[in-house]
Amino acid sequence: MINFTATQKLTDLLIHLDGAYALNTLRAYKLDMLEFIKYCTQTNNSALPATPNTVGNFLMQTMGHGIKSSTIRRKVSSISAVHRLTSLEDPTKHPEVKIIQRKIFRQLGTRFDQAYPITRVILDKMLSVCSNDLHGIRNRALLLVAYDSMRRRCELISLRIEDIEWLTEEGASILLRKSKTDQHRNGKWIHLSNEATKALENWLSAAQIKDGFLFRGIRAGGSITHGLCDSRVSRIYKSLAKEAGLCKEAVEGISGHSMRVGGAQDLLNSGASLPQIMVKGGWAKTDTVMRYVERVTPTRKLQN
Repeated sequence: MINFTATQKLTDLLIHLDGAYALNTLRAYKLDMLEFIKYCTQTNNSALPATPNTVGNFLMQTMGHGIKSSTIRRKVSSISAVHRLTSLEDPTKHPEVKIIQRKIFRQLGTRFDQAYPITRVILDKMLSVCSNDLHGIRNRALLLVAYDSMRRRCELISLRIEDIEWLTEEGASILLRKSKTDQHRNGKWIHLSNEATKALENWLSAAQIKDGFLFRGIRAGGSITHGLCDSRVSRIYKSLAKEAGLCKEAVEGISGHSMRVGGAQDLLNSGASLPQIMVKGGWAKTDTVMRYVERVTPTRKLQN
């Protein structure tokens, strides 16, 4: 088969990159390239190396699949990275591929869909439906830590019990060992409110866990797993939002980013500056934060 070697090259590359790149990045490289390799096999074209014409035709045919501009960007980024990391010429840099991308973006638009914001008002509604059983105690701790820290799903599930510093009268702090904007593991201390700290204490006591990952899954019989998958976080948010009586559109719009969006909007309305919001949420780009807060009518002006 024309692309058997391409598949093997991709497999070897992903093994080689393991530990050097984030798992989500490697997952995107794998999924996008396997899709591209499949297309190339069906059209009798080489995937590694690929020609600019092949890449352009591949991108054009994806438009019929109902995908967004952000997904197109990710596919281009994956094809580009895999070519560069296998010491091949990058076909995505060719002017023809750039022109095709512009055509696609003009047709699809480039606006990102924003996650429904879980502000403090929404958070309180979700907290009110947390039960007093093990699931409810865990969910309450998860909600409050997520809101206080404004961290991403993958960062929340990576938090460890042994990294908590319990403070006497000022809540607690927990070390985030690694984040999307801290791939070299310099670490960042996250301060938690008294409310979140108390919820954490209740969860650790009820679960009877003293080390390892902070947030865990709970099996049907009540036994605790060793960790929690990131996709489960957004499902918990959605489930609690539905139980709290939020409208269908709100529930469907909730994602793992909802706490970050809501937290950023609340910070803006409390008078926080743009740099303060970026530091709190661990953002590296100002345009991301501005998208999150653009629908807010601030009580004070956002200061750069």
